[in-house]
Amino acid sequence: SGQETTKDTQASPSSGAGHAAGHKTDVRGVFSTQEVRRVGTGTTTRKTVQKSFWFIEQHGKVIECQPLNTNYVPSGPKRKITMDELLAKFAPEPEFYLNSVYPKMQEMQRAIEQGEIVGKGQTFAAEFEYSRALKIDDDNVRANFGIGLTYLERGDADRAQDIFERLVKLDGAFEPEHKHLFNEFGISLRKNKMLEQSLEYYRRALELTQNDENLHMNMARVLLETKDINGCVDHLLKALEISPRHETSLKFLAWLIQNKLVPADRIDGVRSALQAAAKSANAAS
Repeated sequence: SGQETTKDTQASPSSGAGHAAGHKTDVRGVFSTQEVRRVGTGTTTRKTVQKSFWFIEQHGKVIECQPLNTNYVPSGPKRKITMDELLAKFAPEPEFYLNSVYPKMQEMQRAIEQGEIVGKGQTFAAEFEYSRALKIDDDNVRANFGIGLTYLERGDADRAQDIFERLVKLDGAFEPEHKHLFNEFGISLRKNKMLEQSLEYYRRALELTQNDENLHMNMARVLLETKDINGCVDHLLKALEISPRHETSLKFLAWLIQNKLVPADRIDGVRSALQAAAKSANAAS
């Protein structure tokens, strides 16, 4: 049919995976919806049909729907739909997927992968590849992280700032699948002394993912550099509240005490929290 029905989301569009009898298949491909609108008033009223195209991808019981941009690649926020909605409101567009969408998706994917391969040390070559991908989809999370990291590696703070401003507005940047890129970018911001940006970046992440001990610990590192020791201690204690055995946070707090950096009025509270974390970790073992 051309629409993918396969467990493997990286398979080619002609993949026949999942077609065996009795084998449940996942949906992946382009679908369209039609909306009838009335334009004008009175005797000049006429109907127009607006057709929209969507990239649909199923992961088990979850079906995600994402609009296509003007370059025919999935871009922008994803929303979840039910199988009933898919069957009732969406029409498959296998030829459009095969001839237009899939080749563009592959072209963008190749540019990103090439950027990641040349990556470190060849920042201008990497920038060229990521720029190619961003011409196809300027909201692509991997390409934005990639080009942002090349600017940071090069010490190009102005361009890194532009990418930073774009990334903090992209909810997709903070999704688990991009965790390693997200962490690398946050650390690079801090190492490049872009401390205010780094704080805003982690605050935005904490709005979306509250129970991540590593986020709190990274926030604490930035706060230490901005000399906000109380804030630093708060985030380390929060990290230990989430994960009492979080070794980096435990060592960080111990280092703060050892170097007499913890404010006097907080020493007892920090020691109590360390003891409570130790008890909690022992109880769990």
